[in-house]
Amino acid sequence: MSLMKKELTEKSGFTIEFSIDKEAYAKAEMDAYKKQVKSITVPGFRKGKAPKHIIERMYGKGVFFEDAINACLPEAFEAAVKEAELDVVGGPSFDIVTDGLDGGDIVLKATGFVKPEVKIEGYKGIVAKKKAVRVTAKEIDAELEQVRKRNARTIEVTDRPVKSGDIANINYEGSVDGVPFDGGKGEDHDLTIGSGAFIPGFEDQIIGKSVGDEFDVNVTFPTEYHAKELAGKAAVFKTKVNAIKEEQLPEADDEFAKDVSEFDTLDEYKADLKDKIAKRKGQEAETEFDNAIVDALLSKIEADIPEPMFVQETENYVRDYDNRLRMNGMDLNTYFKYTGMTLDALRAQLRPQAEKQVKLRLALETIAKLEALTVSDEEVDEEYKRLADAYHVELDKVKDMIAAEDIKADLLVGAAMKLVKENTVAKA
Repeated sequence: MSLMKKELTEKSGFTIEFSIDKEAYAKAEMDAYKKQVKSITVPGFRKGKAPKHIIERMYGKGVFFEDAINACLPEAFEAAVKEAELDVVGGPSFDIVTDGLDGGDIVLKATGFVKPEVKIEGYKGIVAKKKAVRVTAKEIDAELEQVRKRNARTIEVTDRPVKSGDIANINYEGSVDGVPFDGGKGEDHDLTIGSGAFIPGFEDQIIGKSVGDEFDVNVTFPTEYHAKELAGKAAVFKTKVNAIKEEQLPEADDEFAKDVSEFDTLDEYKADLKDKIAKRKGQEAETEFDNAIVDALLSKIEADIPEPMFVQETENYVRDYDNRLRMNGMDLNTYFKYTGMTLDALRAQLRPQAEKQVKLRLALETIAKLEALTVSDEEVDEEYKRLADAYHVELDKVKDMIAAEDIKADLLVGAAMKLVKENTVAKA
């Protein structure tokens, strides 16, 4: 392979011309002949036995050209890119400049895109908002109330009618214009009054009824109801209350604290709840702070980013989405079937996030170079071990799957983000 021409074009484009090594091409052409000769019939020869020069005389000298070029192209292009010192992104297009069938050189032209030149200034001293973490007594009480609800017990009520918040066990059968409809009948159904689980107005008409009461519930289906044949129509539900139940919350006292935690007193338990709320709010504040830094950083980047970088990152997001679905026993095709979404719609949904990630990585890679950041071999080894432990994979397998250079590149990006954050001015 020999690099013959290199040209960088606007908007991060490139064009290179390079020749194919004649010996490498000759070998690839012979391999193509050996593969194809078995299916070629030439008069006067048994099938699969015709000499190469006879086949070329009959079908043309370039009969094996396409397969031979395709075999040589990856290695030749990689060598040309290395010699040209290009950081190619996306898949380039190739054209034949000269085919060499007349004995001359085989020359190809590749056109594509490279990582853009990035300019970024003012990444030190960014001002970003960071919330102060405060935990109020009201928040602690709300958290305590949720724990009480999770530990509530259900008891049957016999001495009063239904009220909001009760669980009414009912039988019901609905009809429109006196005709029952599919899905409108239920028996021994537990309905939490006020949950909004039934048609608007239904649950309100259960309030005040007692066990054994039989009555009509008159409602109108919403105009946007999922069953179009019922949308907007008035319906009557013949209803009976079988039982009334209510949730009884445990008292918030020391005994309750002992039951739901490792603490002996309610005060100790509430102090622990306060710490956990503070930690959660702290993490949320930190995430918002990081996002504010990223947004500020992205506003400072200048680059002509080629479209293939956005397309490739979007596809990465689609693959990650598919992997997450598979971990939950689903795949993209099944997801599309049940949601009505399409692959193009998913790509459009993920595209903004992908664009942001591409810009952020370019910014941080540039900062790492400007700051001459480095990563030691020990740090690379530590990251390999962290990945192996996190995914429960043998260390050697992780090293086989991920190149050390890729690990180093990710660590440099992380180091650049750390530098930016350390130099950010946090304001309340």
